Amino acid sequence: MHFLKRFLQNFLQQRRSLRRLTFYFAAIALVCLAFADIDISTRSPGHELWLMAKGLVTPRIEDSHQWLDAVIYTLTFSLQGVILAAGLGFVFSIFYHLAWVRVLAACLRSVHEVFWALIFIQIFGISTLAGVLAILLPFGGTIAKVYGEQLEESDPSPARAVRPGGGTSISHFFYTRLPLAFHAMRNYTAYRMECAIRSSVVLGFIGLPTLGFHLETALRTGDYSSASALLLTLLALVYSLRFWFKAKWLWILVPAAFIARPLSAQWSAANLGQFLWDCVPAPIRQDWPLEKTLRWLLWLGEQIASGVWNTALLAQIVLVLTGVFALLGSTLNSSHFVSGVARRAGDGFLLILRSLPEYLLNFIGLIVLGPSMLPAIIAMTLHNGAIIGHLLGGHSDEIEPAVIPSGPLSRFAYYYVPTLYQRFLAYCFYRWEIIIRETAMLGILGIPTLGFYIDSAFEFLRFDVALILIAVSAGMTLSADTISRRLRHQFLKTGPRPVYGSQIQMSPLTFKNP
Repeated sequence: MHFLKRFLQNFLQQRRSLRRLTFYFAAIALVCLAFADIDISTRSPGHELWLMAKGLVTPRIEDSHQWLDAVIYTLTFSLQGVILAAGLGFVFSIFYHLAWVRVLAACLRSVHEVFWALIFIQIFGISTLAGVLAILLPFGGTIAKVYGEQLEESDPSPARAVRPGGGTSISHFFYTRLPLAFHAMRNYTAYRMECAIRSSVVLGFIGLPTLGFHLETALRTGDYSSASALLLTLLALVYSLRFWFKAKWLWILVPAAFIARPLSAQWSAANLGQFLWDCVPAPIRQDWPLEKTLRWLLWLGEQIASGVWNTALLAQIVLVLTGVFALLGSTLNSSHFVSGVARRAGDGFLLILRSLPEYLLNFIGLIVLGPSMLPAIIAMTLHNGAIIGHLLGGHSDEIEPAVIPSGPLSRFAYYYVPTLYQRFLAYCFYRWEIIIRETAMLGILGIPTLGFYIDSAFEFLRFDVALILIAVSAGMTLSADTISRRLRHQFLKTGPRPVYGSQIQMSPLTFKNP
């Protein structure tokens, strides 16, 4: 009886803590919304949407050779980047218990692949090597984290039962620890391949010759039929992963990718040296007087303050709206509300939204609504909300139906949400780091987040300023990750377990039938 009383007290206290935490985040988002620029500046958004809808149902490939070349570039960038990232991540994961390895992996993944690409384009030109490295480094850091934690989560009994002798520690690892985590690691690698295809498309918007390069041209010129064909091609590549991205085909696909598009680059030691010299802060490099240095620091501080403020403001709004959309959207994929064809259609809708990069959705939103924060809010809410909603709807199958029959609204408010709320908050906090990272990057499209100032610095060849701003962006991402870990540990008792690890791997398309 005493145990039951204590359990109920802890349960009620935890529920109050979760409500208080939710209230604080929602209140902060409302305050941020008051400062956000959400104006619609286009004359007829509805007409532009109608033209896009007409183009969507009339896809057209203007140049089949150009289209095929873009598909090959997209796939080769993705394959080369993911395979090399998996190798780097695997090596890091073996030593992930070391603090410096964890810090290095965190720093690599905290910088968005678009920012990595802007750096490598300055060194290697618009080349295959620049695109592959832009995917390799952040993906390698992410894979290292997930692989390392998957190895830590595996059953330690076999490793304890067989003690490594002298000189046999490598064999001990490969025969006792790796086999238990290998299935999860393989599945997660397939998921990263899906992410790499989206990233390759986004890299096309900054000049690399992937599908995104031609998508940007088609959208800017209003050729929505051509854009529709390219968009459907992207979805086809993502949806077909389950059929061709398999271990038995990799021994053919990977060499073919490196043969079709070798890791070429346009660079010289002199260019590299000049770039590294330009990365030294201007006051040091040019030996400025104190007064000029102070003006430079003040100017840089204004950019950092404006970029950080707008990045945090936009990310907080998106985080809360993502949660709202995820809860509502999860009902489209939950057996508690829909079944049969309706559930498959709802699940397909969520999968399409999560397959489209935020950058692409934001770019379309800018065309329809005009330049403001509103397209970015909508784009990131739809993408991240669809990811969490898809996961949450799938996990709702694990809970029993409500004992007392009720209508959909009552069942949603009084049973569905309270039962899944801890898992829902955990997913939102796991995505927080990614939302901050994407928010900073979307500034390249004109929103005054950190990416806006980073892109301007690269445009005017101020590489020292660009690297400082990229470091600030990485610091914001790492800070969000640290805060979300503490919140999960304090309120949700989930600790550092990654959602992209053992929990998320059954959610993407490629993992339906692993």
